[in-house]
Amino acid sequence: MIKRLFDILAAFFGLLIVSPVIVVFCLGIWLRDFHNPFYVAERIGRRGRPFRMVKLRSMIADADKSGVTSTSNTDNRITWIGRLVRAAKLDEITQLWNVLWSDMSLVGPRPNVTKWGIELYTDEEMRLLGMRPGITDISSIVFADEGAILAGAKEPDLLYNQLIRPWKSRLSLTYLEHQSWWLDVELIVITIVGLFSRDLALKLIEKVLRGLQADDDLIQVASRRDRLNPAPPPGSDRIVTSLNHV
Repeated sequence: MIKRLFDILAAFFGLLIVSPVIVVFCLGIWLRDFHNPFYVAERIGRRGRPFRMVKLRSMIADADKSGVTSTSNTDNRITWIGRLVRAAKLDEITQLWNVLWSDMSLVGPRPNVTKWGIELYTDEEMRLLGMRPGITDISSIVFADEGAILAGAKEPDLLYNQLIRPWKSRLSLTYLEHQSWWLDVELIVITIVGLFSRDLALKLIEKVLRGLQADDDLIQVASRRDRLNPAPPPGSDRIVTSLNHV
């Protein structure tokens, strides 16, 4: 109850504060190609129910028809104004509408698309569907550079499932096991810190994980000091090698 009340108040005042900036970017996006400045896409929410997630459009119109769901920084579908939108995280801030409508929470595991997300989940990962998806969480902060990790990849969706998904899921499961109102506040503050200093945000996340008594391997990956290597998702002993069966 406290979490939901906090979500509503924060989302309402957050939208109130950033609405002038959103209006300016909406106009810029529309003037570029005269298409809807918002990108509304189906995502999977709590208990596996689909919902319509609202984002400021950072790509060319109908970019989702390419069939690629993981986006790198070098993706030529991203427009020049879209890069500004992504840099300022405005495409995430508009999801406060979804928080108001109870589809999402401020803090929780990121919602997945059906094709490369839920259909590939292990039984362990399916536990994440027990709570509302969020705008940010531990994994969102650790992998805020997801686009850079996937840059230049011939198969970004496959690389995502090999390098990023295994650890994002583990980090989200860690949040699930230790969620609290105070942890939510910490993660929101760290998310804001990350907009100005990624290094400091990662150090703060490392401290949070140590406080939650996370295992050393997870803490090491979350520190992002070492190169990411392919790993199996939680609940499996096999690294994803193909998405052809989906």
